[in-house]
Amino acid sequence: MADEDEIREQMIDAFEGADYPISSPMDLVPALPNGPGTKFESGDFSMTAMELNTKISGGDFPYDDPESFVDDVIGELKEADEL
Repeated sequence: MADEDEIREQMIDAFEGADYPISSPMDLVPALPNGPGTKFESGDFSMTAMELNTKISGGDFPYDDPESFVDDVIGELKEADEL
């Protein structure tokens, strides 16, 4: 079973280097340590940033900080039974 807090922390760490506010997922790519191949993992959950982008609606842009973006991503993953 995936640890939601661990995934949240990994995502905030990965996305916090973006130049906020962000207006699209593409604004996050330069901040990712391994680009679109950056992987988020915990328990049986494993997803790259590129896979993540295909699993969620895209968010409610713009976002002013990584925490609010990650909150929406986690919410969508839970709604889709991915997390």
